[in-house]
Amino acid sequence: MARTTSRITSGITIGISAALFGKEGTPCFDKALLAQLSDHPDIEMVIMEADKTHILAEDAERFDAVYLMLERVTGDAIDTPARKLKLIARHGVGFDTVDIPGVSRLGIIVTNTPAAVRRPVASMAMTMLLSLSHRLIEKHNLTRAGRWADSPDFMGMGLTAKVLGVLGAGSIGSEILRLAAPFDMQLMACDPHVGEGELAALNTQKVDAETLFSSADYLIIATALTEDTHHYVDAGRLDLMKPDASVINVARGPVIKESDLIAALRAGRLRAAALDVFETEPVERDNPLLAMDNVITTAHSLCWTDECFDNIARDGLGSILSFVAGERPRYVVNTDVTGWWA
Repeated sequence: MARTTSRITSGITIGISAALFGKEGTPCFDKALLAQLSDHPDIEMVIMEADKTHILAEDAERFDAVYLMLERVTGDAIDTPARKLKLIARHGVGFDTVDIPGVSRLGIIVTNTPAAVRRPVASMAMTMLLSLSHRLIEKHNLTRAGRWADSPDFMGMGLTAKVLGVLGAGSIGSEILRLAAPFDMQLMACDPHVGEGELAALNTQKVDAETLFSSADYLIIATALTEDTHHYVDAGRLDLMKPDASVINVARGPVIKESDLIAALRAGRLRAAALDVFETEPVERDNPLLAMDNVITTAHSLCWTDECFDNIARDGLGSILSFVAGERPRYVVNTDVTGWWA
């Protein structure tokens, strides 16, 4: 069992990611949510440096808890005898930026916000699906270029009876399937952790990976990034796909082996792709995907709306408030760590 955290005392210092604040220093979510921390009598709230990329030993010695957006954490970097850090709260659902085994070894609790992003990310996936189907970006560029008469050469693909495959049918994947229901597509999903009955309730057929990749007209990747899913979408699986199929990634960039995706698109073995995430972020300016007319790219931010960030902050900052109150947070990632509430 992972180490147990010690009980907390009054006078708590919280470090907040600077990436959560705009140019004018205002939070990118409802200010009233942040006020729960900034106005709390037992909390000293500190906005960390704007250029911070990693949480280091000095941060672990200064802060009792941190609320992170982009910053990375490894157990070795914060393993210091003077460590105060007991909670790492992620602003979002993903926690691949946190060394879970390493921080668990130190008895540090990690939380995320899975429920808060369910609808915003599913809506983002459907936005990308519809944009690819109607060739929205290409027609936008045609109109801007005065090429009105060229529209017949950029015919879209209707969705009725087409196969939508979803890789990963958990919280977000299942919400995508719910939102796709009115479009009269054939729905398939591949997820070893979701049963046939759960998917049948969503009018979705549970299939294996080979069937998913070979059948899908549109493949949406919504699985978590793990050792098992790293580069899961590689040349072998992409070669199973129809040449007029499209890939949409709303999960994490490294689920796709990016060089294999680029090769498939260049060779015409795929029709198109829509990517909110990349193997390296921020994406390199010379990444070939950025220059492809049949690829939609967004900066890991298409789901960012007031609804999304308010929901995330409500749950994420709620984890910190639970910590201050000595209570168990609602969404603990490393549940094998016995926390301060025990």
